[in-house]
Amino acid sequence: MGEKNRRLGRLRRKKHVRKKVFGTPERPRLNVFRSLRHIYAQVIDDTVGHTLVAASTLDPEIREQMAGLRKTDQARLVGKVLAARALEKGIKKVVFDRAGYKYHGRVRALADGAREG
Repeated sequence: MGEKNRRLGRLRRKKHVRKKVFGTPERPRLNVFRSLRHIYAQVIDDTVGHTLVAASTLDPEIREQMAGLRKTDQARLVGKVLAARALEKGIKKVVFDRAGYKYHGRVRALADGAREG
């Protein structure tokens, strides 16, 4: 499958997921974006369109700890940091938005890390 077809397929799946997943102030949406090198996660309140909490492998706090870790372990670390930041803001429950990615590998590791943290 070509790069363009794979990307378009993910965007099509993302639309299907977004039809059902909506973040509220009581239960915001945890969105994931995965690139080849990094992973990004945001907790979003869709009623006002604001990002409440964010974390990624580019954050200085996470970069110090991730030296020598595999990508899945880095994703788990991002999930733990995101969960800690969300708990500081009083967010205990979220709706997980996998954004068209399979619930496997780094996406799953991030979700597991968020549950642990």
